[in-house]
Amino acid sequence: MKVALTYNLKEKDETKPADYFSEFDSAETVGAIAQAIEKKGHEVCRVNASNTDLFSYFRKNKVDFVFNIAEGKSGKFRESEIPAILDYLDIPYTGSNTFSLALALNKSLTKKILKAENIPTPAFQLFVKGTEELDPSLKFPLIVKPNCEGSAKGINASNVVETKEALFKKVKEIIRDYKQEALVEEFIRGKELTVGIIENGKAQVLPILEIDFDTCVKSGEFFYSWRMKEFQGNMELGLVPSFHCPARLDAATEKLVKDTALATHQAVGCSDISRTDIRLDRNNVPYVLEINPLPGLDPKESNFPVMAYAAGMKYEDLINMILISAKDRFLKNSKREEN
Repeated sequence: MKVALTYNLKEKDETKPADYFSEFDSAETVGAIAQAIEKKGHEVCRVNASNTDLFSYFRKNKVDFVFNIAEGKSGKFRESEIPAILDYLDIPYTGSNTFSLALALNKSLTKKILKAENIPTPAFQLFVKGTEELDPSLKFPLIVKPNCEGSAKGINASNVVETKEALFKKVKEIIRDYKQEALVEEFIRGKELTVGIIENGKAQVLPILEIDFDTCVKSGEFFYSWRMKEFQGNMELGLVPSFHCPARLDAATEKLVKDTALATHQAVGCSDISRTDIRLDRNNVPYVLEINPLPGLDPKESNFPVMAYAAGMKYEDLINMILISAKDRFLKNSKREEN
């Protein structure tokens, strides 16, 4: 089978903000995925979506399948760019469809769906102009985030605020710098958890990963900020969280967290793979912060492979399982259309 690997490559560009390329993948990650697919006997062609005219490329180069990790170039619906093109050209691909990718990137819309499905998520308010009145029901501390960004872009320790003055200062800063709405939500104190789901005939919930920030006191960061994600493991900066996989949870809480992640995966309509970020409060209520249908697949640093390894998988098996899941799904859908 001829497989195209679509991606956006990280670059160095001092004219861009420091977090501009954070969602994009490194050459090492692209190479690792390509090698994993090739080990299963497939031919792989690498396609950098940042500098390729995809319409022209796929019309000139026939492929059987696309393994998509591309985040898209820009805009609130950027993660849907490549799937939309592939749908138009009738080329099957891994991962979620255009709707689910666009939805998941919009945090406030996702949270509305979670609330409708009775899935716990922190209380929130969306600020469009930055002059709106604060909902009096919201309780400090609050955290301010760009509404349509991933990889913790625009988030650092100062985004957690204790006063109205600090809140509105940060809200206006986010709206100005990221040219989008600012999401304000109650900051949940508790365990930071992330839960991976992979489909192979049926959805499989991977062992829960717990991220402990108690070892990061020197950094001044106490949650998954942009600096924490970008420079994780840097001893000098104190960005050295400790990881526990499986998470340190009793059996009942573990089941509750896994059920919550699976319900989120299904509510957003994800396919093949997703990773849900959860804060477990002091009453063992799992609050969903967000879901990522395009989780990082760096074999050494990304959280999703760590959970897959804890489940006994090798990296090449993880990549192949994603490919097989997508292939089987497209074959089933084709048969339904024929009938």
